Parts: sequence; structure tokens; C-alpha cells
Amino acid sequence: MPKLAMLNQQGESVKNVNLKDEVFNVEANNQVIYDVVKQQRAAMRQGTVMTKNRSAVRGGGKKPYRQKGTGHARQGTIRAPQYVGGGVVFGPSPRSYKYKVNKKVRRLALRIVLSQKLRENNIILVDQISLEANKTKEMVKILENVKAEGKIMVILGEVLDAVMIASRNLPNVEVDLFNHISVYDIMNANQIVITKDALEKIEEALS
Repeated sequence: MPKLAMLNQQGESVKNVNLKDEVFNVEANNQVIYDVVKQQRAAMRQGTVMTKNRSAVRGGGKKPYRQKGTGHARQGTIRAPQYVGGGVVFGPSPRSYKYKVNKKVRRLALRIVLSQKLRENNIILVDQISLEANKTKEMVKILENVKAEGKIMVILGEVLDAVMIASRNLPNVEVDLFNHISVYDIMNANQIVITKDALEKIEEALS
């Protein structure tokens, strides 16, 4: 059973916490990670790109010249694809790139990346994050105390407006609730700062 030291906001060790094997001691599976990250990245795509085909381009209603006798190939409209200003052949149209990945696969991927972060010593457990005011410098001080560096993902167990407001001016800090975390975001972060209540809710949800 893996263990993790729990810190307070001053960076002092409070106690050691036992973590559940089924959440934080899972073997790596690259295929599962690939499938889930690919699905999440595809869901981020807007899918709003569009071109006009020959029927959607304005103009070209009149036949440019008669069918026979000119020596040129027959043409029905100047908005055909071979003309400048004509329609696009097989161009992209608005679509959704989303597709389904089974829920048990997504949950397994979360357990894998959390286990990997723990093995790399990139998970920092704090008993709570409490700010007296919505001040960015107070949030920076807490992150410095717990020695969080690089891209930091802060996971909360409940909505804390002060923490979210104090963190939004920090370009390398992302704050999420325990039920909004994703495999892509966890992998994209260098270190994870998680509160005690968020850890308990994640273990309950993924066990």
C-alpha cells in the first residue's frame, strides 16, 4: 500500500496517509492512455471549418458561352471548380469529431496516470488550502511552501472561490474540482497539488 506525506500550507509534514492500491498502484498501459487522450483531444476540436462547393458559391447561373462551335471545352458555369472563384471539390464541412470511449477505460486511464505521478513523486498532498483574501501572492506563497514547481494542477474537493480567483492570473497553475480532472490535464502537469478531501473523493470514485 503506497504512502504519501500530507503537508500543511506552511510546507510542514503533518502525517503519512495510506493510499488505495486500486487507485495509486496500477500498472502502466500505453494503449489505454493513448485511446483516452486521443478521445479527449478530438472532443476539443471545434469542427467549424467549412468551404463552399459549386452550388454554394454566389454567381455562375448563366452558361458562360454556347455549347458548341467555340473550340473550347463545354462549360455550364463559371463557378465550376476549375475556375478561379469557383467551388471547392470535397472540401471540409462542419462536423463533430467526438467519439465514445467506454467509461471503465476512462476510469482505468485516470488510475494509471495518478499511479504514474505518484511513482514519480509528483503528487503533493495538503491538508487544506485556505486563503484569507483573493490574493495571488498568497496562493504563490502556498505553492512555494509545498515546493510545487513547473506546470501545477491544483485539485480541490469543493468549490473555493478564493483559491480559483487567486490562481487565475498564474499562467502555470490550473485549478480543477476532483470530478472535473482529465487524463490529458494530469499528464500535461508537472506536479499535482491535491487537498485531503479531494483525495478521499477521488479514491471513493475510482475504487
